[in-house]
Amino acid sequence: MAPRPTLKTRTAGVLLHPTSLPGPHGVGDLGEGALSFAGFLAECGQRWWQTLPVGPTGGGNSPYSALSSFAGSPFLVSLEALAEEKLLLHEDARPAEHLPADRVLYEAVIPYKEERLKRAYEAFERGAGDAAREEFRAFAAAKAGWLPDFALYMALKRAHGGRSWTEWPVEVRSRRPEALDVARRALALEVRFHEFVQFQFDRQWNRLRGRCESLGIGLIGDIPIFAPLDSADVWARQDLFDIDPEGLPRTVAGVPPDVFNENGQLWGHPQYAWGAHRADGYAWWIARVRSAFSRFHAVRIDHFVGFHRTWAIPYGAPNAREGTWLPGPGGEFFRALRAACGFLELIAEDLGIVPREVEELRDGFDLPGIRVLQFGGPECGMHLPRAYPRRCLAATGTHDNDTSKGWYASLWDPKFREFIDRALGAGAPEIPWDMIRGVLASEADTAVVPLQDYLGLGSEARMNRPGEPWGNWEWRFPAGALTPALSSRVRALVQATRR
Repeated sequence: MAPRPTLKTRTAGVLLHPTSLPGPHGVGDLGEGALSFAGFLAECGQRWWQTLPVGPTGGGNSPYSALSSFAGSPFLVSLEALAEEKLLLHEDARPAEHLPADRVLYEAVIPYKEERLKRAYEAFERGAGDAAREEFRAFAAAKAGWLPDFALYMALKRAHGGRSWTEWPVEVRSRRPEALDVARRALALEVRFHEFVQFQFDRQWNRLRGRCESLGIGLIGDIPIFAPLDSADVWARQDLFDIDPEGLPRTVAGVPPDVFNENGQLWGHPQYAWGAHRADGYAWWIARVRSAFSRFHAVRIDHFVGFHRTWAIPYGAPNAREGTWLPGPGGEFFRALRAACGFLELIAEDLGIVPREVEELRDGFDLPGIRVLQFGGPECGMHLPRAYPRRCLAATGTHDNDTSKGWYASLWDPKFREFIDRALGAGAPEIPWDMIRGVLASEADTAVVPLQDYLGLGSEARMNRPGEPWGNWEWRFPAGALTPALSSRVRALVQATRR
């Protein structure tokens, strides 16, 4: 088994969410496409595979707005793998010709996969052997801290027509024990189905993780700092969030107005009741981080600034203009995390304008920050490759950016474009390859490039457009795109830049 990389070794990686993998069922999954992609990364000399969050998505299909901070996404479960285990007939796992291959059509994919997952569950209940049943029981016991609440939440959500838990009857909304007992009995089969899906996700993820480890590839995951109001997390632990007895937030998260947005950003996620977390020894957060590291070898913490302070907006406000700064837990949280878990490979997402105290918090716990070439410019030299410190993760772009080719094509100011060309050391740059070369040749210990850039794709391959509610998280790359010629070119560049 090849040695696993660390964030303090000079390495390269690729950013790609599993949903963007090619495959026969309308969405990338944890099946053969994922295993093959890991092999491609190894051929290219890559040591990291960075993904977005992999939880079950809610409104807008955003990985950053999941129905659970602990569960895995059902539509990442491979139907082909279930067929191999005789839980599906092979005709159930045939390619879905009505689903597009170049994007994820969520409104069609979700019911399609759920129907087949239910067939697999029924087959498991009918014919699973003693060993498989015991493995399922052991999994459920190991995940007892979150699985029962999540499975019941999902069953109740289905029983109430998909409505938010804040609209459920008061007895289940407020989690009265007798009401929950009644619901568990009435919805027992649906609850067990959701537990089964998580069991299969876990098995398939562990197979992928093992494949990556055998190739010397580490997995980088992502923890969004906030949890959506309509999530199993908030419903199950209402005491840990700033919500009233009816389940509605008192304050929600966002970003204050700045030069880019006069109304700020209104995210709508409830603020944490950090005092309750502190009194509990940050147990929920520690469990959340441990869960992430059971899947990944390193984890990016989104909106790291939130551990220093967050912009709290009154619930119901039309925008983020009206708000106040609330203090976060600061170093106390990371000391508790380190005491409970030891050293962890955490990455601080410190993009944007951050106070000096955030940099001190990051550096005090020796966490790498992030640098993004597309954010560089005459007034933002820290994001240009020549300025990258060793202790950081450097990237050409992120999931929220345009592709590098699309970004460069959008530079309308000739003086700005000329500045970027000089920064790349190219008279007539080859985009995106000169941008990739600049990031890989920098001093940053870790360099990650979105696959779209290696494929030389334009804005049509953008993953997310912040602020636009439709058309995001849909991009997939076509089968056959990962050619031997591409592998050779990437490997040569990795070797040339000593990664």
